[in-house]
Amino acid sequence: MAKQTVLVVDDEANIRELIAYNLKTEGFFVEEATTGEEALEACVSKKPALVLLDIMLPGMDGLEVCTRLKRDAATSTIPIIMITAKSEEVDKVLGLELGADDYITKPFGVREMLARVRALIRRSAGGLKHTGEEGGRLSAAGITVDVRSYKAYRTDRPLQLTLKEFELLSALIANRGKVLTRDYLLDTIWGYEYFGETRTVDVHIRHLRKKLEDGGTVIETVRGVGYRFSAGKGE
Repeated sequence: MAKQTVLVVDDEANIRELIAYNLKTEGFFVEEATTGEEALEACVSKKPALVLLDIMLPGMDGLEVCTRLKRDAATSTIPIIMITAKSEEVDKVLGLELGADDYITKPFGVREMLARVRALIRRSAGGLKHTGEEGGRLSAAGITVDVRSYKAYRTDRPLQLTLKEFELLSALIANRGKVLTRDYLLDTIWGYEYFGETRTVDVHIRHLRKKLEDGGTVIETVRGVGYRFSAGKGE
């Protein structure tokens, strides 16, 4: 398999060097950026497989970079892992709301960082394994997902979903009528022993519902348990 390129965006040289050294040791190519503007340019020119993006950047911060990357069709599918400080709880949630796929908090362990990078790149490059209908289309309530092309539609209108939103929607539709727990979704969608909180699922579901607009009502919250795609609504 060809080496994957990871873009590391951080204005602290020691952090960049630490991340870059360990990624290279694991067989990745590494590009570096110190500002938001450099990050945007690198994403277009280098087409990285993943971006490790610090929130606290000089000038354009990481949240703005994330917003711009997800708005641009040329870069919207690039997975993003936000890097935050432990005290930046609001920023973690904001980053997920803006389309980031995951986050790690400083100070972070190298093993944790590498596990998240490998898992997210693997999920981005590979097909869905949890839908039970791999290689085809899933349809319900006027919503269709194509698990091969990673495209989703609502009443034939394309939906602009992040990787995690797409996989959540696919899992819910594939298991329509069944309650999927937050822990199950974390394990299945994120694909590794998750170091964060089940709140991550809630944020992604909320964002997904907004993109589905009134169609978002088919995703029901089962209080204290998880979520269910209601098979009877809209069909």
